[in-house]
Amino acid sequence: MKPPHAAPHPSFGGHRPAAAISTGACVSTQNDYDVIIIGTGAGGGTLTHRLAASGKRILLIERGGFLPRERENWDPVAVFREGRYQAKETWYDKHDAPFSPYTHYWVGGNTKVYGAALLRMREFDFGEVRHYGGVSPAWPISYRDLEPYYTQAEQLYCVHGRRGADPLDPPASAPYPHEPLPHEPRIRELFDDLTALGCRPFPIPLGVRLNGNGAGRSPCHLSYFDGFPDPTEVKADSHVVGVQPALERSNVSILTESRVQRLLTSPSGREIAGVVVNRNGEALTLRGSVVVVACGAINSAALLLRSANDRHPNGLANGSGLVGRNYMCHHNGLFIAVFDRPNPSQFQKTLGLTDFYRGTDDSDLPLGTIQLMGKLDLDSLKALSADRLPDMPVEKISAHSIDFFLTAEDLPHAENRVTLRKDGAIKVSYTDTNAEAYERLRKRLEQLLDQADRRGGGRGGVYLHARLGVSGVSHQNGTLRFGADPAASVLDVNCRAHEIDNLYVVDGGFFPSSSAVNPSLTIMANALRVGDHLLSRLR
Repeated sequence: MKPPHAAPHPSFGGHRPAAAISTGACVSTQNDYDVIIIGTGAGGGTLTHRLAASGKRILLIERGGFLPRERENWDPVAVFREGRYQAKETWYDKHDAPFSPYTHYWVGGNTKVYGAALLRMREFDFGEVRHYGGVSPAWPISYRDLEPYYTQAEQLYCVHGRRGADPLDPPASAPYPHEPLPHEPRIRELFDDLTALGCRPFPIPLGVRLNGNGAGRSPCHLSYFDGFPDPTEVKADSHVVGVQPALERSNVSILTESRVQRLLTSPSGREIAGVVVNRNGEALTLRGSVVVVACGAINSAALLLRSANDRHPNGLANGSGLVGRNYMCHHNGLFIAVFDRPNPSQFQKTLGLTDFYRGTDDSDLPLGTIQLMGKLDLDSLKALSADRLPDMPVEKISAHSIDFFLTAEDLPHAENRVTLRKDGAIKVSYTDTNAEAYERLRKRLEQLLDQADRRGGGRGGVYLHARLGVSGVSHQNGTLRFGADPAASVLDVNCRAHEIDNLYVVDGGFFPSSSAVNPSLTIMANALRVGDHLLSRLR
């Protein structure tokens, strides 16, 4: 029986890249696999890279297809206003109000549109940390346990940075594989102003495949970045770095446009015996010696809840009652600083600031991370500026703005959770925890930028700000926490389900706490760690 093949991945010219066509082993209800990986984002795509050379028969199952390389990739109207690449589905908040989640179903998952800021969690983030909203719990592994895999993930994702420039950069066994991207002149001015004020700004570690480190096939273009797909394949996402090379091997195959409906267990309930997939209305049941769930923290929890059976009446691996609970997504926000001085930068995302990560002179408690982001699209900027700058054309605001992204840690809470409604739709119940840290961080940035601008003869800035709401799920984590105690965690320290011997999770669901840095690199590093465990198991 021939497999239902994935759609080709078109380029601007309509040609098929060879790696996108290669699907390796046949996919059918008659076939068994050594490993089935559900999801191809930061966790699933990275794990695929680690396992591909083993020769084991590996099947990837991806809900979406290959994201087309097309002119709309860099069209802000198509990307943001029309949501061309965003998932077309409805979730519900704690009040049962519908919302459209900012999530993406493609080969590569959310990394197809991520900002590729790849920061390590701080060493102390792995221990108990006291915050305004309570205490974030310790991890069952230490930073030292994960450090070698952080280094490997940085190498795999071609990270550009400078070791030690970040004052809270944890110890590392190797330098960054590539030098940081240079600041453009306006950002260099800001860097110098902040340094003169006693701060320690640093180059953001970015995963980009520039010339000499696995560059994409097309000319480099670093401008349309955060939130945009990259048709040049310069952005180091999990598709181009992990999945695409793996598909060149005959032992690795992929099933796209395929949604996993549920997981079946053996009569004992101790093993996954089948993966039920719906593809274009056709039901397939596939089998793997090992099944790895990497759908994203929200969808992975939903899959386990949907898979309830007599042996697992509350959802698979849910004897602790923790599947879906302790959802975290960070306190994230857009902070747009508008100055008299213009900002003609094409790519401004090169500066970060962690001076307030562990606190400030008026606070012993942590605040968070400040980093530059790509320029905000004009529709969003117009909505943000309507009250503060009603008479200034939005194009002029954009030309004079520097765009920041703020992140403060949110804390795990049992009632912040993912559940399923009676109609099967996903419900995300979320209430702020530790919001004071975020507000203090925002105010400190305003004060700092006013001081910096006045150093250069300016009069300070006008500041536009918006917190991301429940739909902002890019940093989702925590719903399937790992730990040593089966009564207090869903997964063991190798991210295997306590109650199901051949079920693993490698997305952000395993996080016990969220820290205040982008979760992508930690997910990637952990996938490499779990990959080594699986290679030993599969021998």
